[in-house]
Amino acid sequence: MINVLFEDNHIIIVNKEAGDLVQGDSTGDETVLDKIKLYLKKKYKKPGEVFLGLVHRIDRPTSGIVICAKTSKALSRLNEQFKKRLVEKKYWAIVKNPFSIKSGNLTNWIAKNSKLNKSFVFKKKTSKTKKAILTFRIHKKIQNYTLLEVHLKTGRHHQIRVQLSNIGHPIVGDLKYGAKRSNPDASISLHSAEMSFEHPVRKKLIQIKANPPKKHLWNAFLYDSKF
Repeated sequence: MINVLFEDNHIIIVNKEAGDLVQGDSTGDETVLDKIKLYLKKKYKKPGEVFLGLVHRIDRPTSGIVICAKTSKALSRLNEQFKKRLVEKKYWAIVKNPFSIKSGNLTNWIAKNSKLNKSFVFKKKTSKTKKAILTFRIHKKIQNYTLLEVHLKTGRHHQIRVQLSNIGHPIVGDLKYGAKRSNPDASISLHSAEMSFEHPVRKKLIQIKANPPKKHLWNAFLYDSKF
């Protein structure tokens, strides 16, 4: 099953479940792309191969918005928007430990270790690092947990996860970046909640919202009060 948030002749946008793989890897597990292709094939009774271009990715244990292009024209134009950082991206992140400030921005130099599939923060720029920028504000606090609204300015490997961990606030369930316990379903409490971009063909502003899963701490933060 896929949760379609938006679809027209050019693009399709879904709300990915945590644990679903966006793109194929060595596990050979079924991917979000596979599911969308099957959905399109059945819906439109297509006899042959379905074209579907992946515009961006989110991590497997993360939930939320995934945008795919149904035509090569839409794919190239959306890729250009992401490359030029014209896409607005908002995430929800539940982290451990209380914050001493209500909002802020983080700028770091980070590098990916492909063997470990993990990113690391460096104090200075090197030939292997990339600049990572995000802003955040506190949305709500419950006991020793904090719900953050995060806006990505760059799109680096595991960026939100490593930058928040670096300041002592690992995302709940994220064992790779310092969380002490996993979530029951191996997800992490990070959700791609909103995206705004220009439609690649119609040139109109598209604003998409995706609700987090109704489980774990999401219930306490977002569904027991007005969201």
